Amino acid sequence: MARPRKFDEQQVLDTARERFWSGGYAGTRMEDIAEATGLGKGSLYGAFGGKQELFHRVFDDYCGSVVNAVSRQLRGNDADAYARLSAHVYAVSAATAADTARRGCLLAKGAAELAEHDETVAKRARAAIEALQALLEGDIAACQRNGDIAADADPGKLAALVLAVLRGIEALGKAGASEETLTDIAWTALAVLPRPAH
Repeated sequence: MARPRKFDEQQVLDTARERFWSGGYAGTRMEDIAEATGLGKGSLYGAFGGKQELFHRVFDDYCGSVVNAVSRQLRGNDADAYARLSAHVYAVSAATAADTARRGCLLAKGAAELAEHDETVAKRARAAIEALQALLEGDIAACQRNGDIAADADPGKLAALVLAVLRGIEALGKAGASEETLTDIAWTALAVLPRPAH
């Protein structure tokens, strides 16, 4: 009979995520994760498989948590949809400016490093991006129903534009853009959304 595991799996995944996030996939060794978690390498391999399998678990968890967080931020009634969209765009810009270590987003970082060679990472990143775009599209459609964004605009195309701007804010922040610059981009992104003709 297998012995029960004597560690908190989620805690180990959280610790591994911090190591991968800071060091990247290539720059993180299983020895580093074993040392950070206090587990032997045998226990890590036994519970999670190799480094690639462990990264897949971490990456999947992270993508899920990002989509869930955005879903919570954008969910609500039509009357508040534009306020939610604005708050979300400004929150991304503020969080990016506050990331003084310039670690960026693990979704973007993992995809940039691995998607070309790792189909599991590529598919998970694509699914997360599509989910984020769908959430933005739903909120923009709510803005349209409430008369805050022009009804004849394509909500899917506007969502793709907003998502591209948010990903761009994160990339520029990683490159050292100032908080003022990032806030200006957020403001401009919202300002260019088509308003109804009055």
